[in-house]
Amino acid sequence: MNPMDLLKLKDKFKRFNEDHPKVVPFFKVIGERAMVPGSVFEIKVTDPNGKEYVSNIRLNENDIDAINAILSVAMMGK
Repeated sequence: MNPMDLLKLKDKFKRFNEDHPKVVPFFKVIGERAMVPGSVFEIKVTDPNGKEYVSNIRLNENDIDAINAILSVAMMGK
């Protein structure tokens, strides 16, 4: 990945974290307690009209490695 892209990602993550300060602590807790193979990761999105979209995955080792890599890049220099 281009180093400039990493810096942009870092800046975007910083802004996201400022706008949504509860997200990082939440991921820290699940990272310590629940991010193990077999855990189910569920995402629910409700659009402005009230329509809900839900999906989930059962985590495996590759998923956990990918999530940890993304978080480590996003939190680079934090």
